[in-house]
Amino acid sequence: MNTNLSSKRILCFGDSNTWGCVPGNDHRLRYSPQERWTGILQSLLGNDYEIIEEGLNGRTTCLDDPKPGREDKNGLTYLIPCLKSQSPLDIIILSLGTNDMKQRFNQSSQDIGKNILKLIQVIRDINNYEAGDIPRIILLSPPHIDETNPLAAENYIGASNKSKELGAVFQKIASENELELIDLSQIVSPSSIDGLHLDKEDHLKIAEALKNIINNRI
Repeated sequence: MNTNLSSKRILCFGDSNTWGCVPGNDHRLRYSPQERWTGILQSLLGNDYEIIEEGLNGRTTCLDDPKPGREDKNGLTYLIPCLKSQSPLDIIILSLGTNDMKQRFNQSSQDIGKNILKLIQVIRDINNYEAGDIPRIILLSPPHIDETNPLAAENYIGASNKSKELGAVFQKIASENELELIDLSQIVSPSSIDGLHLDKEDHLKIAEALKNIINNRI
């Protein structure tokens, strides 16, 4: 919480790479606030901004995960109450799509783009925003996936090519919907440990890229 009443509120809505999952097969291990990109971004932006961290391991865009114990992974279901509980918001950073590439969901890159559009529409349509108060949306296109890594191969067969296609899909979405976009695949790479999650230095790169786009809006 930032008690500076004039601070701009930024919701970071994402998956395990927003939550700060440490690469490996133990998804309970999390980078410290000073190491994950959300915390670094808070430090870079300072007291004029408030970062609201909403990352969840395994979160999809709008897909129900059929595996037992994963009933909470549908991002669309959680997004609506989240927007209401965290209102008012000035900026929403939307960072999803990686988990949609899991083999069991059978989603193409174009399908994932349509899923992202559903979230964007909810953000723009939800009725607790007055005219002119729709938050600025910054879209993050997912990092590439290395399915040759045994830990990634458990769930992500076929995802390497999909992840390489998503940059162009998200760019089209951003252009057609007048959104700002950062293609994470252009600035970070998945860790060699698991082919999915990010090393600490990549969290820093994401935070720096976001600081630049937030502070240098045209």
